[in-house]
Amino acid sequence: MSHASGAPVLAGGTARRDATVTGLVTVVLCGVLATWAVARSAVVPAVPGLDAVAAAVVGSALVGVAALAVARRADGWSGPADRVTLLRTVLGGGVATLVVVDLLHGDLGPSWAVVALAAPALALDGVDGAVARRTRTSTPAGARLDMEVDAGLIAVLCLPAAAVVGWWVLAVGLLRYAWVAAGQVRPALRGDLAPRLSRKVVAATQGVVLVLVAVPGLPPALATAAAAGALVALLWSFGRDAVALERAARR
Repeated sequence: MSHASGAPVLAGGTARRDATVTGLVTVVLCGVLATWAVARSAVVPAVPGLDAVAAAVVGSALVGVAALAVARRADGWSGPADRVTLLRTVLGGGVATLVVVDLLHGDLGPSWAVVALAAPALALDGVDGAVARRTRTSTPAGARLDMEVDAGLIAVLCLPAAAVVGWWVLAVGLLRYAWVAAGQVRPALRGDLAPRLSRKVVAATQGVVLVLVAVPGLPPALATAAAAGALVALLWSFGRDAVALERAARR
């Protein structure tokens, strides 16, 4: 859920500090997770340790993009809601690390470890917005950070889901980026959308379904049906918004 708009009531150069802490925690977490994931795998890599390093680097880099965006804020400020979002980012980096190890080992699929990290990352979605509203520290930058973290986590979760239901499910993670790319060609798609509860519900459903698909032992038919339903709902939501923006641009 995005942070509501409003002016922060706090001030201070906390952005770099928060970004630095996030980066340090991420490097440690991703390193530990990568080492653990490689150690428990039955696959013996051609170059021992290279897979763990690669996975940790990818996971840390994804979080680093978000942390850098916070550190480079012109006002040097970040609030309590941003810290919740950064925590979600760290968990997402952990998910990415585990997924990369599985990908390198040819072992993509359901994973309790992925579920254990992704579930709280998704559960915290909405907490950052609530914190921002309660503390009156909402900012457009915080809303953008929240949205990009959501999109990144969904994209990563699509990889293990693809091993279960098929590669078509990658569309769930790519649609957001396709929308942004389309906006470069069709300026109307960069317009402001009226808030809709249904849009938020559809967006939240994507993460829930992808975590469900990552649960070991879930019947493949159920996983496929859930993922297909989520994709259809997402296509409907994007399609409705595209029509609304095009109509607004013609007025």
